[in-house]
This record gives sequence, structure tokens and C-alpha cells, in this order.
Amino acid sequence: MTELSDLLSRAERVLERLEAVLPGPAPEPDWEAATAFRWQRRHGRAELKPVRVPHRIRLADLQDVDQQKTRIERNTRQFLAGHRANNVLLTGARGTGKSSLIKALLNEFAGQGLRVIEVDKTDLVDLPEIVELVEQRPERFILFCDDLSFEEGEDAYKALKSVLDGSVSAVSENVLVYATSNRRHLMPEYHDENLQARHVDGEIHPGEATEEKISLSERFGLWISFYPFSQDEYLDIVAHWLMQFGVPKRRIAAARQDALQWALMRGSRSGRVAWQFARDYAGQLEG
Repeated sequence: MTELSDLLSRAERVLERLEAVLPGPAPEPDWEAATAFRWQRRHGRAELKPVRVPHRIRLADLQDVDQQKTRIERNTRQFLAGHRANNVLLTGARGTGKSSLIKALLNEFAGQGLRVIEVDKTDLVDLPEIVELVEQRPERFILFCDDLSFEEGEDAYKALKSVLDGSVSAVSENVLVYATSNRRHLMPEYHDENLQARHVDGEIHPGEATEEKISLSERFGLWISFYPFSQDEYLDIVAHWLMQFGVPKRRIAAARQDALQWALMRGSRSGRVAWQFARDYAGQLEG
């Protein structure tokens, strides 16, 4: 009996050590500390880290994407009101304001209970844990996945697919997923996949590989596309940011040629390039 007691005692000590080493459930953060949070996993332990200084961009700062703003703002207002709303996939040209739009929504609606949790692609396997952590909260949460794309067979792909719509349990009503990507179907597409297409009763049906890729993006109820800016649209954005940075109107008009030269060197007329030029130009005037 003594030997059995000693064995049980040793087993309990081993279990205590294992509990100290193995990661437990993520602790609740200080919800009052911030309106934006970042999911971080370090050394096997995960937690929601408050973003102390979130990006202060406003909806009014996003120029020449009025249609896109209207659609996502309407969806977000429905979500905040407790009405039915969709997960959103923002796709298209780089630097056109996809990520900035989501950050601007937070600044616009944080006072109405909107919160944003940024999740890296590598941590998407933790989505069920994140949803469980926030499901009893009164706030409304956007899980923000930026620059999303997958390679074949990634676990994160399956986790996101399940949270969007494929799990047995329903996702909490206070959670939506907003994701940005340069790829409409979120995965690489290859020429030989087109050869798998079938003709059935005169209709073309994609092959299994293509169907699998389409199935994830189709789980986002709202698709919002962004397109490259024209020269005039690019210059409008440059003028807006120069004005925001306090550049006098006469200098804004004189900056047009420099702005076009900047875009030519960068090989892009995106909103990001316009903002970067404006920061450089305004900084030179401050010197």
C-alpha cells in the first residue's frame, strides 16, 4: 500500500509540473484598455494584447472608394444594430485602402461598441478559441485578417473555413470576419486546373481543385473589390493628404508634377503611394 501511495504521490507531482508547462486557455484581457486587440502566440501561450495606439485614419480620409465605403459601412451598421450582417472579403489592387478601410471603421464606430481583433494568418487555427473568448461580451467584434492568402494544405485554411460557415456549432452573433487579400479566391491558381473542368449538359463545371478554392471565398457573404486609381484619382488623394498635413493650397497645386514623378518611380498610383509622397513633401517643407 505504501508503494502505491508513493507512486500516486509522484504521479501527482509530475502532473503539477506538466500543468505549469503546458499552455492553458488564453486569459481575458483588460477590455477597457483599448478598442483594438492583437492575438499573439508566444512560446505556446496565446493572449489578446491591447493595441495602445491604434491607427487614427478616418473614413473621410479614404478618397475615391466611395462605393466600397458605402457597402462595408452599411454592413457594419447592421452588425452593430444586432441585425443580420455578412463576413466581408476585400480584394483587389494593393495600396487602394482595403486595410485602411477596416481601421477607419473602428475609429468611426468604437463609441458604438465596435472592437477589432487582428489575427495573423499563422494564428487562424486559434479562431475557435478567440470566438469562445469573446462570445459572452456585449461588444461587437470584427476579426481582422490582413493580406490573406493560403498555400495548398494549410491548417489555417480549414480553420477559417470552419469558422465562417462550416462548423456544427454556430458562430457567436457578436463576431464577424473581415479579411483583405490580393487574391479573389485566396489561394494560388494554376493553369492545369482549368483542364479539370467538365462539360455537363452544355454547362462548364470547374474541377475539384478549383471548386475547393472557390468554396472558401464564397463563405464571405460580401465581396468588395478595389481597382487601381487613375491619374486624376491619384492626384486627388495626394491633394487630400497634403491638405491634412498642413501644406498651403498654392504648394499643393505646385506639387502635382512631383507627385506624378514619385508615382512613376514607384511604379504605382495607389493610395498608399499618394500618402507616402505627401508625407515626404510635407516633411521637406517642415525642414
